Amino acid sequence: MQVRTSISERQHLSSQRPKQHALNRRGLLLAILCFASQVFFVSAVAAQSADSQPPNLQSPAFSSVSTSDEAQDSTPNSPVPVLQTSAGFLTLSDMGEAHVHPLITPVLLLPIGQRWLFETRATFESDLAEQPGVNGLHGVVQKEVEYAQLDFIANPYLTVTVGRFLTPFGIFNERLYPVWIRNLASDPLILPIGIGPSNASTGAMLRGGFRATDAFNVNYAVYYSASSTLSPVDSSRFAGGRAGLFFPKARLEVGGSYQHLLQDDHSNLFGFHFAWQPPALPLDIRAETARSNTGSGYWVESAYRLSQLPFAQSQFRRAQVVARIQQFYTGPNSANSVLPVNTNMFEFGINYYFSDDFRVISNYGRQFAPQGNGNVWTFGVTYRLVAPLGHGDIQ
Repeated sequence: MQVRTSISERQHLSSQRPKQHALNRRGLLLAILCFASQVFFVSAVAAQSADSQPPNLQSPAFSSVSTSDEAQDSTPNSPVPVLQTSAGFLTLSDMGEAHVHPLITPVLLLPIGQRWLFETRATFESDLAEQPGVNGLHGVVQKEVEYAQLDFIANPYLTVTVGRFLTPFGIFNERLYPVWIRNLASDPLILPIGIGPSNASTGAMLRGGFRATDAFNVNYAVYYSASSTLSPVDSSRFAGGRAGLFFPKARLEVGGSYQHLLQDDHSNLFGFHFAWQPPALPLDIRAETARSNTGSGYWVESAYRLSQLPFAQSQFRRAQVVARIQQFYTGPNSANSVLPVNTNMFEFGINYYFSDDFRVISNYGRQFAPQGNGNVWTFGVTYRLVAPLGHGDIQ
């Protein structure tokens, strides 16, 4: 099981990793202290992140255009660097096997003038478990620079990106991946489809959006990734794109993804995504489907904030219930399939938000597969801290 923490962190402030050194009980204590220090400073900084809106508020895809006052303000902004740190401490029972999963993910946004932005995200995490013949929990620290990219904002409709960036296939990898954003701790089964061997691309990308009519907007991303075998920045050689239609009045987005491999079997990959936040309800409904030679499947997830209950609103308004169903089917190329067998899974969770940046999460999952069925229980806390590194405007 992977628990990860990614549109870029600038828009949503959403693998295998090289193993470094053994982590014993002392390492576990250090991880707990690191997370506790994050929580201690929860009220130290009150800065708005450009990463993502709080749950059940409008996401970047659903955000409105600038107000008239903002449009009339011709005073140049003075953007400052921003450091965001998100952290999670999860305990889980995966088919009867106990695990402890601490992780810390720093994100740096470094503006260069008015049109350039350098952004990068790293992750430090571990999966601690009991080992035969050894007392206590042990594991390894996994370190990864998940992306490091340079953005040029050419105009309001186009941003040019070069470097290492999150592959924009579907929406989960970019928008919902960070541990403090995702509603459930686990990854969707189809997540590895279309995002490359290390969830990122090494190359160039064009992306942006525009208002097509009064009824809907268009967002797009077109990218090329070069082949790289250098760990941890390995990537496959492929090209692709994603496009979406957003209907502001309905707060509905639908779109599709396409990718063509320029190596190996030169196959095509297809995806479809759906996101809806009904204006009258504190409800998120999201879904994705993907198809490739390494497998296909879908997931559907709903998350409802209990703020509209006619009773005990002060107790339930911070609570959220989540459910996800998903299925995975092996592809024609079974030797390289994402999973070895067809798999079905159902998950249910309850989250409680002490603030937009600090919450307790809990969920239960039941997996159904030919080799046997099993339960997955998860409980933990997630937190995010945003700190401007100077005086000016956070954009």
